[in-house]
Amino acid sequence: MFPAVEPWVVLSFCSAIFFVGLFGLLVRRNLLIILMSIELMLNAVNLTYVTFSHQLSSMAGQMSVFFIIVVAAAESAVGLGLVIAMYRTLKSVDTDEITLLKD
Repeated sequence: MFPAVEPWVVLSFCSAIFFVGLFGLLVRRNLLIILMSIELMLNAVNLTYVTFSHQLSSMAGQMSVFFIIVVAAAESAVGLGLVIAMYRTLKSVDTDEITLLKD
């Protein structure tokens, strides 16, 4: 099997992944990169839930991860559909180009 890893190692890795996603969300202007950054943040939270679930010997965290993965898949499908529609209309996926909802 796999060797045991200390929980603080996994949690520091999760926080690094989360902050990379947060940085990508705040800095980038491309919608595809923003969606990937959101997915990174959700996966970091999932890994944190699994780590705490393993440490507490509870299945509640792993059940939460299942629902988060389902929501993330739906979010990716809807987000990608919106990005494709935006690209067909504007020929760009830059967030500065989004003025469709303005008056």
